[in-house]
Amino acid sequence: MFYKENNCFHPIEFDFSETLPEQFTYPFYYTPHPLCIKAADDIKAYLNSQTDFEHNFGLDKEKQGIKIGKMFGVMIVENAEKQLGYLTAFSGKLAESNHLKGFVPPIYDTLNKDGFYKQNEIYVNQLTLKIETLEQNPELEKAKIHLEQTKIQGVLKLEAFKTNAKAQKQKRKQRRVEAEQQLSASEKVAFLETLKQQSIQSNIDLKYLKLNLEAAITNAEKVLKELIQPIETLKLERKTLSASLQKRIHEQYQFLNANGESKDLITIFKATDLGKPPAAAGECAAPKLFQYAYENNLKPIAMAEFYWGISPTKEVRKHGQFYPSCRSRCEPILGHMMQGLDVEPNPIELAGVFKGELEIIYEDDFLLVLNKPNEFLSVPGKTIKDSVLTRMQSYLPDATGPLLLHRLDMSTSGLLLVAKNERTHKKLQKQFIERTIKKRYVAVLEGELQTKEGVIDLPLRVDLNNRPRQLVCYEHGKKAKTKFEVVEVYNNKTRIHFYPISGRTHQLRVHAAHHKGLNMPIVGDDLYGTVSNRLHLHAETLSFEHPVKKEWASFSCEAPF
Repeated sequence: MFYKENNCFHPIEFDFSETLPEQFTYPFYYTPHPLCIKAADDIKAYLNSQTDFEHNFGLDKEKQGIKIGKMFGVMIVENAEKQLGYLTAFSGKLAESNHLKGFVPPIYDTLNKDGFYKQNEIYVNQLTLKIETLEQNPELEKAKIHLEQTKIQGVLKLEAFKTNAKAQKQKRKQRRVEAEQQLSASEKVAFLETLKQQSIQSNIDLKYLKLNLEAAITNAEKVLKELIQPIETLKLERKTLSASLQKRIHEQYQFLNANGESKDLITIFKATDLGKPPAAAGECAAPKLFQYAYENNLKPIAMAEFYWGISPTKEVRKHGQFYPSCRSRCEPILGHMMQGLDVEPNPIELAGVFKGELEIIYEDDFLLVLNKPNEFLSVPGKTIKDSVLTRMQSYLPDATGPLLLHRLDMSTSGLLLVAKNERTHKKLQKQFIERTIKKRYVAVLEGELQTKEGVIDLPLRVDLNNRPRQLVCYEHGKKAKTKFEVVEVYNNKTRIHFYPISGRTHQLRVHAAHHKGLNMPIVGDDLYGTVSNRLHLHAETLSFEHPVKKEWASFSCEAPF
């Protein structure tokens, strides 16, 4: 039961007929242990009824203010008396606070009024106020406008002078022609000298005009610079102070592991591709749970994290559902903090093993169509080399060209098209580019979809903080469109056909799960839904024009679910 007290250890009842996990949870891919589910249910019940703090999770439509969902974590631990209990934590801050009774504290409290961060933050805010005041000075805007107008007027004056000079030059040319015909030799010499002097004077006038215009611009720039310089000085001071503060904060985040070793954020992230801590590193629920356990001599047994609140705009996050720890911020930190613990192996590294023969649906001298099994890679990964591509390279040692025309997610099964030579590949690739190749996927969704058919149009991009997950992003995402038709609704499930109009990574999975899509994840989707025996997504039909026979070819392979 969740107790609202300063002691963050919450005893939990354990039926000893059950078994505790032999290894600690691998936090980036897991099925929640029953004890974790029980602990999470305690927290969920508390969140549903609590009156201790005010935070708008977006679950009450009548509630005003910014709606923000939160990740919560629970960790089953054992104390020195061999008693089981659980710890709980929230990501970031909650109700504008880092400390709430019953929840573990942050590793470093940036909200502590007596801490160096808050003290320096006051000065940083004062600098910002000074900068904003100077930037709002009416004289600054006048100086900017004056400089811009001076430049524009300079261009206009220069163009007008050159236009006039060109016209005068043309007149002098005409007068020279007339002088040749009308004037005597002595008169002509004097007249041509006059014209020459006029030409010289025009060049002198142009030179002085340019100098005057440049001087006017220089003066306008000087006035503007004198107004901007104090702002830039303050901004540099603020930037330098902020960087210094950030470094000091990163040094304050000291993370323990089961061996009693401590490392700060800078040291942990120095060895990563990023090279430095990302924003909010160390503020997630998981590191807080580990830190409190180690500091209080509690043995970590299992862990799980769940989302509470309204679905965010970009990510696929559903109220009350369990999710893995984030990778960009937490993976390096937890990699250190779990040292000394016996942790479950990474299931991803064990996946992708298929010992059978690939099922070839059709084959001729130019191409073949095969049925890729689920949990098998289309192309080699970082650690797993066995894949459809490597199998095909062995099966077709004399083939030329890239072989595969398209890919399927590792968890997706179904039809894949293979070209045996480069010419065939190019012709088929053209059909993919022109979208004349027809594909149909069958899937089973979690829930009963009321809409019978439609089109989902949600642009996608990779989640840089949590690869390989994808985000819905209207600003930087690539266009992604999917047509769908419901086949059958039964037992709180929906069997559906998907017709991808574009081909983005995880397109069907995100379009199904995202709240702006169908809001129903595909059964067994371990990234955007919940784990099951497999991902219920299968590339069922594939139709195209045979590049040599010039006949329309259609192939199908029944889904194994």
